[in-house]
Amino acid sequence: MTKRPNDFPDFGLSPEERRFAERGHFYEWAGMDGAHGEIWCYSDRFSYQTGDTVRLQVSSTAPRFVIEIMREGAVETKVFEQSGIAAHWQDTPHQCSVEGCGWETAFEFKIGEEWPSGGYRIKLTAEGRDRRPIHCHHIVIVLPNAGRKPGRILQVAATGTWLAYNTWGGSNHYDGITGPDHNQYSPIVSTQRPWCRGFVVLPPQAPRVPLELIMPPRTVPRHPHKEWAFATGHSRKYASAGWASYDSNFFRFAERAGYAVDLASQHDLHFSPEILLNYDCVVFAGHDEYWTWEMRDAVDTFVDQGGRVGRFAGNFMWQTRLEHEGRQQVCYKYRARAEDPVYKSGDVTRATNSWEAPEISRPGCKTFGLNATNGVYVGWGGCAPRGVRGFPIYRPEHWAFAGTGLFYGDLLGAESHIYGYEVDGLDYEIRKGLPYPTPESGAPEGLEILSVGMATLVEESADLAPEDEIISDGEARFVAELLFREVNSATLNKVKRTSGMIINFKRGKGEVFHAGSCEWVAGLLKQDAMVECVTRNVLDRYLGRT
Repeated sequence: MTKRPNDFPDFGLSPEERRFAERGHFYEWAGMDGAHGEIWCYSDRFSYQTGDTVRLQVSSTAPRFVIEIMREGAVETKVFEQSGIAAHWQDTPHQCSVEGCGWETAFEFKIGEEWPSGGYRIKLTAEGRDRRPIHCHHIVIVLPNAGRKPGRILQVAATGTWLAYNTWGGSNHYDGITGPDHNQYSPIVSTQRPWCRGFVVLPPQAPRVPLELIMPPRTVPRHPHKEWAFATGHSRKYASAGWASYDSNFFRFAERAGYAVDLASQHDLHFSPEILLNYDCVVFAGHDEYWTWEMRDAVDTFVDQGGRVGRFAGNFMWQTRLEHEGRQQVCYKYRARAEDPVYKSGDVTRATNSWEAPEISRPGCKTFGLNATNGVYVGWGGCAPRGVRGFPIYRPEHWAFAGTGLFYGDLLGAESHIYGYEVDGLDYEIRKGLPYPTPESGAPEGLEILSVGMATLVEESADLAPEDEIISDGEARFVAELLFREVNSATLNKVKRTSGMIINFKRGKGEVFHAGSCEWVAGLLKQDAMVECVTRNVLDRYLGRT
């Protein structure tokens, strides 16, 4: 095992800069690079069929740019390149994060008939005002052709979560420049804006969210990924969502392991749910937090009719709505009961609140077996920063662990830190050394808990001063209010200590395997043999190979 450091990494920031990196709101916006110049782009849609035309909206301080398009999979393959493309600077609305940028199309290209399904990275390069190169990166998804796909996997990219965390323009579902004082997160975000820096490409040294150090006693937690982002000009949310940190790592692993993999977006799930019915095995990976009712309907129908789902992902938290033909995502989140219009005049089951809200009456466990509000934080900040790092194994005899050599009580993926930074769990009990869902958990019938680890909704330590807390007890207070309509010591004690799990269950004619952690993909990225083995076991079984 690689020796872990005892000190936080130094990215050359002053104490004041470090504090701002951890607590401040910084983001990308048109004009931010000043004298250096800049180029930005977005596309009219997330995904395209072969033969479709992609329209790129580009704003550039340079009059011409070069485009290069690479398919990212087991190997990188260049599929298109062109130079000398005309561009110009385009005005951008102040609230472009909400309204969209409204730029004119600068370039169009067709998806080649021979382009296989997958993620295609677009790189624009131009000359800056100081004659140094300027770049912009974008990602588009090429969809599979119609028809049954026996033996193939469909991976669904977490585009709802990408949208929720995208900092470009100033606002997302976490921070923002909306509201009367221009300091509130926005419940509405637009697809019509560039992706923030770090969502499409990242250098290999970019820190992930979970801490990769042994914290000495009485240490104030820090967030190296935020410090690195501030020091290098990346989005402060680069490690929380995006193709580069999450979805691409599963896709690359699967192709390198010899699987035939197709790719779609969550928006395709919403508007064309029948796409799932062409496959025997569908996969979700990484940080997969935001879903519409219609997306869940698509998965539930798929499983009931015999489909098999592998979810190697965490934090199944929020219901969203898509508006304006999918160009805007709506999620009021913590302000839903006060501000979401459906609470006053509409179908309250479609409220953009946590799935566990009683009025929605559709907890996450009904689709994927686990709930976000029974899980969430571990391995970062003051939330179990010295925690287990891997999944504690309770049922090593399960088919998913065949060939791993795992024993009862072992940790799966501790070396590659697959457990964190947000996890999903259930209310459970231990009987004779084995975990079972409680009768109140809402778990699907026959659900088997294979692994349970500790998680929390609060930063709780006798040695952590309130001024050094970032998460504090805010999430626990939200969940207490959500479930019990009141916040007091009794309701906080009911919700603040949680878990992360691996579970398996059958429903209808189908089956679900859920490893409820955002960081499962870290095990694939770091080529952790046991994590790869479990992943292959699930894929092989769900493809009918075993």
